[in-house]
Amino acid sequence: MTKAEKTAVIEGLKEKFGDSNFFYVTDASELTVETTSQLRRLCFEKGIEIKVLKNTLVRKALESFPEEKNYAGLMDALKGPTAIMFTETANAPAKLIKEFRKDNEKPVLKAAYIDQDVFFGDDQIEALANLKSKEELIGEVITLLQSPAKNVISALKSSGSTIAGIIKTLSEREG
Repeated sequence: MTKAEKTAVIEGLKEKFGDSNFFYVTDASELTVETTSQLRRLCFEKGIEIKVLKNTLVRKALESFPEEKNYAGLMDALKGPTAIMFTETANAPAKLIKEFRKDNEKPVLKAAYIDQDVFFGDDQIEALANLKSKEELIGEVITLLQSPAKNVISALKSSGSTIAGIIKTLSEREG
């Protein structure tokens, strides 16, 4: 790879990392061609982009960002064979890895970057798979907010008919 090609790859990675709030650093080495194709196909179906990259190029791209991004925490994970999974949904790669490993030993999670938090190690898969997506959280909040309003409305409706019943009974007694 020439210096110009490396520079182009680093620039592309900078753009990718800048646009992505969620990505996973994995080790998918030692997979056969067939299982690698299955993994790539699954990633494509789930909207996850997987790239096998050189650690030095990834490191250079990440080093160009300010410290606030917390990419420095990922540097220890950039050893050995590396595949990076980019996603729009924080828990999608963890669910995919968990599902894929029912039949395979890899990919192994080295680290995950979720909104400036870094999760290290394969033992984090379960926690990451259980993360709720933004849409799921918004749905839960809306449900929680609607619940008290529905209770108040149903109470008003039922007490309204009760009040009307009491008034009718009182007016019949007078009459």
